[in-house]
Amino acid sequence: MRLDGPEATEALGRRIGALLRHGDVVALYGDLGAGKTTLARGILRGLGFEGEVASPTFPIVLPYEQLDVPLWHVDLYRIEDQAEVEELALDEALQDGALVIEWPERLGGLLWPESLKLSLVRDGAEARALTAQVPAAWGGRWPPR
Repeated sequence: MRLDGPEATEALGRRIGALLRHGDVVALYGDLGAGKTTLARGILRGLGFEGEVASPTFPIVLPYEQLDVPLWHVDLYRIEDQAEVEELALDEALQDGALVIEWPERLGGLLWPESLKLSLVRDGAEARALTAQVPAAWGGRWPPR
């Protein structure tokens, strides 16, 4: 799927957010500047969040618990050790809501098997190419309309 700029990336995120359920994990892959945070911002907008959406690179986790589907926006870029991942208590957060995870490859084999895996790569100056690995749990919800 081609996304012709940040607006299209955020719009797709809005459609995904509107479909998000408790227990969902959206794993966002891509290099620095690929649009992962823009897509995450759209997901939050689709869940009804209207405030500022920052990248959680430094805090690692930004919880948005006031939403109908509480969401943790997680950025694992600075994670260097599996023990650090365990300290984040992502399993507990997932029991109460959903997760959007940037840099999920830092989880190694700990990524939940029913995660929606979205990869973004540059396709020109502003455009991005998105590929999706859609698990059975997302059956009937992908592609979002």
